Formats: sequence, C-alpha cells, structure tokens
Amino acid sequence: MIKARLSFIVSCFTILFSSCKDDTPFEKDLNFLEKYDSVIVLSRGDAELIVSPKYQAKVFTSTTGDGLSHGWINYDVFDAPPDPHMNAYGGENRIWLGPEGGPFSLFFPKGFVMDFANWKIPAAFDTEPWKLVFATDTNALMQKDMKLANYSGTEFLASVEREIIALDKPSIERLIGASYSDEIRAVGYMTKNKLTNTGSRTWNDSTGAPCIWILDMFTPSAKTTVIIPFEGDTASRVNTSYFGKIPASRLKFRDGVLLFKADGKKRSKIGIPPDVARSIAGSYDPDKKTLTLTVFDIHPAAPYLNMEWTTEKPPFSGDAINAYNDGPLEDGRLLGPFYELESVSPAAFLAPGQSLSHYHSVFHLTGSEDLLDTICKKTLGISLQEVKKTMDQ
Repeated sequence: MIKARLSFIVSCFTILFSSCKDDTPFEKDLNFLEKYDSVIVLSRGDAELIVSPKYQAKVFTSTTGDGLSHGWINYDVFDAPPDPHMNAYGGENRIWLGPEGGPFSLFFPKGFVMDFANWKIPAAFDTEPWKLVFATDTNALMQKDMKLANYSGTEFLASVEREIIALDKPSIERLIGASYSDEIRAVGYMTKNKLTNTGSRTWNDSTGAPCIWILDMFTPSAKTTVIIPFEGDTASRVNTSYFGKIPASRLKFRDGVLLFKADGKKRSKIGIPPDVARSIAGSYDPDKKTLTLTVFDIHPAAPYLNMEWTTEKPPFSGDAINAYNDGPLEDGRLLGPFYELESVSPAAFLAPGQSLSHYHSVFHLTGSEDLLDTICKKTLGISLQEVKKTMDQ
C-alpha cells in the first residue's frame, strides 16, 4: 500500500512538473512551431534556440533556460492566406538580401513607385523553404538557391548558406567582450551567412549588387530601449529619414550612444553609417530584466547599399546598422508589433563563383539589474540607470 501511494505521488509530481514546463513561454512557442515544421532545437546546457529550415532558416526564438522566450512569433500568420507584401512569421534572427530601396532594390518591380502598395519581399526569403544540409546538437547548416531581379532590371543567380551555432559561456564572453557571473543566465548563438554569385555575370556598380541583411525581431514593451554606441559624438550622422521624422522623446543621445524607444507603437527606423558604426548594438527590457546584445561584422571603408525607398540618393551610401520600431501603417494596420536590431554586409561586388560572408551573433542575458548594469557599461558604454533616466525625461 505504501509503495502504491509513493508511486501515485511520483506520478502526480511528474505530471505537474511536465505541465508547468509546457506552460513556459518558450515551451509554448516550441509546441506551436512543431505543428508546422520539423524544427531543430540547438542547445548549450540549459540554453536553447529553435531553428527552422522550412521558414527560411530562421532562428525563431531562444531561451536562457528560465522559460522566457526572446523572439517575436506571429501565431496568427501561420494559418492565414498569403500576404502580398510580407508574411511576417516572426523570428528573432532571420536573413534577407538587400537593398530594400534605391535603384538596385530587390523589393520593388522595375518602374513602380516605391511605396507600401508595391513593396514585396522576394519569396526566396519570405515564404519558400530552405534545404537542411546538416544538424547536430549545437549547430545547423541550411542553404537556398535564388533567382532575383532588381529595380534596374538586372537578374541575379545566387546561393545563400546559413549556419547557426549555439555558443558556450567562454565564447559568449569573448564575443561580447565582457565576463559575467554564474548568477546571470545567458543564451548566445552565432550566424555565419555566405552569399555566392552562381551566375555568369559579375555584380558591380552598374548592374547593382545584393548585400546580406540580418534582422532580429523581438517583442516590444513600454519600457524597452534600443542602445547603439557609435564612434565619436556625431549624432548628426545618424539617419532618421526612413519613415519620417522621429519625435525627440523617442530618440536621444548620450556621449556617443543612441537611445531609441522600442515600444511597437510608432513606425520608425534609424541607421548608422559604417564609418561611425561599432560592431555591437543592444536593447534592454527592464520588466523582464533582459539585456540583449548583437555583435556583427563592420567594414568602415566598404560601400554599403542605401536601403531607403527612394532613387534620389547615391545607391552606395547606406548604413551598416539599423533599428526598427513597428507601429501602425497609414491605414492603421500593424505588421507586428515588434522591434528589430539589424546589421548588413557591404555590397557584394562578386565575380562568378565568388562569395561574401557576414557574421552576426545574438545574446540574451537575464538576471539582477546590478549585474546586467556592469555588462551594459562594459559592452555598450552606458549604465542602465542612465538609459532609464534619459528615456523618462
């Protein structure tokens, strides 16, 4: 009788534990995504991330092991009819090819006005599945052949490879340039993205050239702030003209650091040109006590593509880093809401058979604000108290 009761108690505890685990935001996201794709879960200890070959080689979301899920996933889109502009499945790390606007845009048909009605993401990185080359417990490699046409009428044949690598603590500390105690939970991964010219024509400044564009989609909150350090005190070099003027209450500067409100309530975007950009950006959510960092390649002297929706600006005078805050479109609709941290490669001036690579890594650190503050000052050059004080003014 005693043995039977003990067995019953153990069974109840197991069911209760499994139920609680399934109720965490990360487990809910994983269970949802497994309905639509044979997703891959990469891990390092308790830290995990969900990768999807079917959904364009995205990292959909990740967790430090505390149950929080750090990526924005748009549940409503998976069963919805195809959208003619963007199928916003979400994903905290995805790959596009640029430029978005300009005379060499990949997002507008030749001769059409560059407005939202004509804007469309190429299917190769919007809806089409990618090939899984291999996967292990800690990394996965995916590949996609593409045929694209730009606004000037040039056709491109390309192959894109994308490897996702879950990182251990020493690798995270090395890449962010800061150590952290075991009281901090962390998840980090590197993405290696390679673009190859598989056609017979060289990509140059006459035909136009694509670039690798990495975009990280996260869930906004009323107090989330994007934090981007840049070289010198050159706030005038920051590009704020993508989607109209940004109110001063949403964009502030402190000693070489840009602070940008990421609440998902005002559609706006900023850019940092390569000659003043640093190879790191981040954000902080005080409600979740989460510091997010992204680390990526920067080539200060290289030509970067202008992404703005205009043909009036020089096409190779673009930004290396962007941040986007979602908000209502002119007709009141929302794509999200979400916010993004983005990095791009230089223009890929490639002869047939040549390749260009772009590395972009993502890190989430959760824990006490005091411990996170030390990391933020070391990596982004500003204290979390200064961030909150400045944005509350």
